[in-house]
Amino acid sequence: MRAQSLVVACGALALCLALTGATNPGFVVRITQAGLDYAHQHAIAILEKELARLKLPDISGDFRFLGKVYYQISNLDLRTFHLPHSQISLVPNVGLQVSISNAFAELNGNWRVKYGLIRSSGSFNLKVENVYIRINLRLGSDSSGKPTVDTSSCSTRISKVRVRFLGKLSLVYNLFKKAVESRLRKALEGKVCDNVAKAVRNELQPYARTLPVTARIDSMTGIDYALVASPTATARSLDTGLKGEFFSLAHRATVPFPPLPLGLPPDHERMVYFGASSYFFNTASFAYHSAGALVFEISDSMIPGGADFRLNTSTFSAFIPQLETMYPKLPMKFRLSTRSAPFLSIGPGGFSLQPVVDVQAYAILPDATLAPLFLLSLTTNVSAVVDVTSGHIVGSLTVGRIKLSLKQSDVGAFQVRTLQSIMNIVASKILLPRVNARLGEGFPLPLPDRIQLSNILVRFHQNFLLLGADVQFQPQIGR
Repeated sequence: MRAQSLVVACGALALCLALTGATNPGFVVRITQAGLDYAHQHAIAILEKELARLKLPDISGDFRFLGKVYYQISNLDLRTFHLPHSQISLVPNVGLQVSISNAFAELNGNWRVKYGLIRSSGSFNLKVENVYIRINLRLGSDSSGKPTVDTSSCSTRISKVRVRFLGKLSLVYNLFKKAVESRLRKALEGKVCDNVAKAVRNELQPYARTLPVTARIDSMTGIDYALVASPTATARSLDTGLKGEFFSLAHRATVPFPPLPLGLPPDHERMVYFGASSYFFNTASFAYHSAGALVFEISDSMIPGGADFRLNTSTFSAFIPQLETMYPKLPMKFRLSTRSAPFLSIGPGGFSLQPVVDVQAYAILPDATLAPLFLLSLTTNVSAVVDVTSGHIVGSLTVGRIKLSLKQSDVGAFQVRTLQSIMNIVASKILLPRVNARLGEGFPLPLPDRIQLSNILVRFHQNFLLLGADVQFQPQIGR
């Protein structure tokens, strides 16, 4: 019985660890207070426009003054609604809070009074001052991993409402002025939060959902940027964990290694930070390898014109004499591939990668079939330079000293070191430019629509790359 309990306990622990690992993000986005303040400026401008469209219902009533006096307030037209003082703040473990103070509005309307046989009408001007609004925003994610934002609570308090009636019978309408001011205050306080919820629902939520859950990279791969949990508010930032996983478009296979915990350093100089873990980059390697994209074939037509050799058996006969009799004067082909996806590591010094590449050499026979000649193992140290351009992570690789070893020969023994200079040219002049051309196109960062990055910062930490930037929002033309 004790053994059975131990098995159950171990199983439960393994399940907890598996679930914990599964929720680790491969990519983290941090929005600092400076970034929230910048976004807040644009959000308040949108909210002002939304509140300016606020519609109030007609108001009617009666009161006694030496008989009944009936009044009606109609055609309420809100002219302006200004939000001059506001701030956005982080509420740890909850979300965001927007506080608006000293807001003011102005509207016009018509009034009508019936007092016995007396009927009168006119217009009025209403000034609303010292409006205080508090909005709490709840942040989350839906089943597809897209972000969600909603109004969890909203409260409005209006300290001062002043009505100025235009027309005759001032004695009469001043009698119901207090009642009108009170009813208009209550109507406004209710409608403001309705319009706030509408602005969040119609403007903020659709915009938040422009954050890409998946990004197509090319014809072979894409990136999964789905949220792995709801955004987390701390005292100084809003952090969002994303899956951060490359995948093959043809066949999405389970990544055979887990993401490690990813904690960003307490940097807050930029508006936004991106943490790209080694898991993020290694899933790229895994996806491209799974898609068969890490196989390169090199023929003589790809040899640079200034090279002092050609890719044929006549050239290689100088190093492997038996080729002259076995396959005289035939073109050759190299096929470069990796047995498994090459993995990189990230440290304070940058990226490091030590790929092991198989180089299979063939002679191309007159009937276009391939005759295997030899198989080399090529190892080297690779370093990388990383930057951000147009919202994409871009990079370039540099190859260090190449080491060769012979894995198999179909043409007899030969000295592998004699091929060193040729393989240096193949790697540095042919293979590397092709890889760097792809890396120069870059991989898109998870950015919502119309966001541009500037003032880029690039730093390397243990197991992740930190990118910092300020943001600029590009409004839609015509809005």
